[in-house]
Amino acid sequence: MALPEFTMRQLLEAGVHFGHQTHRWNPRMREYIFGDRSGIHIIDLSQTVPLLHQALVKVRDIVAGGGRVLFVGTKRQAQQPVAEAAGRCAQYYMNNRWLGGTLTNWETVSNSIQRMRVIEESLEAEARGFTKKEQLNMTRERDKLELSLGGIREMGGLPDLMFVIDVNKEDIAIKEAKKLGIPVVAVVDTNCSPEGVDYIIPGNDDASRAISLYCNLVADAVIDGLSASALEFGEDLGELEELPDETALAEAEVMDPAATEASEGVALGAEDQGAVTNAEGEEVLAQELDAQAREAEKDQEPAPSS
Repeated sequence: MALPEFTMRQLLEAGVHFGHQTHRWNPRMREYIFGDRSGIHIIDLSQTVPLLHQALVKVRDIVAGGGRVLFVGTKRQAQQPVAEAAGRCAQYYMNNRWLGGTLTNWETVSNSIQRMRVIEESLEAEARGFTKKEQLNMTRERDKLELSLGGIREMGGLPDLMFVIDVNKEDIAIKEAKKLGIPVVAVVDTNCSPEGVDYIIPGNDDASRAISLYCNLVADAVIDGLSASALEFGEDLGELEELPDETALAEAEVMDPAATEASEGVALGAEDQGAVTNAEGEEVLAQELDAQAREAEKDQEPAPSS
């Protein structure tokens, strides 16, 4: 398996280029903004493409070296994609509320995870010796711990890289990672500050399709890293206790043939970094924006009178 490829057309179709309203922008994102349309900032995808590629390379290299990746996305539209992507590549996630000290106070978090395991063992043993009320309280405590810590229960230590959706919402997580020297890969929208992010992915952090695309690409990069690690150390993937989803190998090629043909020369893969020049990126983006504007004008035209 190779590092996942993607096209600018895919980013456009997922709405990655749509930022926030111009009055909500963060000036630190100025260099990543292409322009604005109807009061909405448009992100420069000719920069997003190579930066996303660099982020995927970093993810793959960390995992190939035996590292762990923590997916973080607690906003509603990110919760499911984050959990599914992390599960598919046998990594870890936080998709509920970020608990302060999750990284900087890992020992206490580990104790809570151990407490969850003890409760589960007691409940599996039919909670002999406990009253119904005690069993109910234990079940509630277990469910609460599972909701908060279920995605990191098997992490076994601090992650080696953190992937974040929405840096504004996950600012505490990013600060903890920076304090501990954990590299951060993050999607940064036009209303956010890239401060504290080591590998910036300029893009829409609200659209469900965009979030799913980011998560799937990162998951595929993780799987590529796992494959490289297994080959380097001569491991038998079939003997690993925790495996990435087998279907991920078949899903790694996320481009459909039509999209690939339409954006020939814009694909960016492990051996094709820099295939998109600023001029090419601006041309594709401008064409797409013009097409969207024409569609919007058609929708606003009055219906012919009968």
